[in-house]
Amino acid sequence: METLLMYVALGAAAGTLAGLFGIGGGLIIVPVLVLSFTAQGISPEVLTHLAVGTSLATIVVTSISSVKAHHAKGAVRWDWFSGIAIGIVFGSALGVKTAGMMSGDLLQKVIGVFAIVIAFQMGLGLKPKASRTIPGRPGLIAAGGVIGWASAIFGIGGGSLTVPFLSWCNVKMQTAVATSAAVGLPIAVVGALVNIEEGWGHPLLPEYATGYVYWPAFIGIVSTSVIFAKVGAKLAHSLPSDTLKRIFAVLLLIIGSRFLLS
Repeated sequence: METLLMYVALGAAAGTLAGLFGIGGGLIIVPVLVLSFTAQGISPEVLTHLAVGTSLATIVVTSISSVKAHHAKGAVRWDWFSGIAIGIVFGSALGVKTAGMMSGDLLQKVIGVFAIVIAFQMGLGLKPKASRTIPGRPGLIAAGGVIGWASAIFGIGGGSLTVPFLSWCNVKMQTAVATSAAVGLPIAVVGALVNIEEGWGHPLLPEYATGYVYWPAFIGIVSTSVIFAKVGAKLAHSLPSDTLKRIFAVLLLIIGSRFLLS
């Protein structure tokens, strides 16, 4: 029960932060799950992969809610989504397989580097200059492949990669965020399913895990993350966003450094 309550609290924190900063909760969920799985005594060989797979499974639920909200406002460019999604299906599957070839320690360090990169991007407000237009279908498929591959390795919905890509292609922010939310769904679905297949029957997995998805954590996180994402979105309108992003950047910097030095 204590463990389940901890995951409920994690879902609330991840949802609030996602709403506050407009980023997927995976950037918070994966590091905290790594720490909690370590405290539970789960084998180091599987705990990082378990954290990534579980994070992607929770994003399936949260992204459905997000996509519905953006679609209702007519902000999703489904014509772009269809091309990106083709690449994402193959990229996400390849990303899980790539992570599966890494040791748990190496995967933690890769995630740590990514967290530090995002920390600098958020803290310094770095954005790609809008310098080109949306590519044709082959270009969208290729972009989707890269985004899906990286997102599946890091256990994220891809917002921190898709939004900059679309911004670089001169897409206005509201449309970029909405389309990115839609893109996050196939990333999460494919990533979660392939993580289940990849970890199926592993002898070091804990009870209540199916492959690399740990269901007590999944249930606890999704029970509160969607609700608190709305709370975070409301807070974002009443608190200074630049200051909040810098605070969050410091948090990511600490998390990333810890992963690299562990």
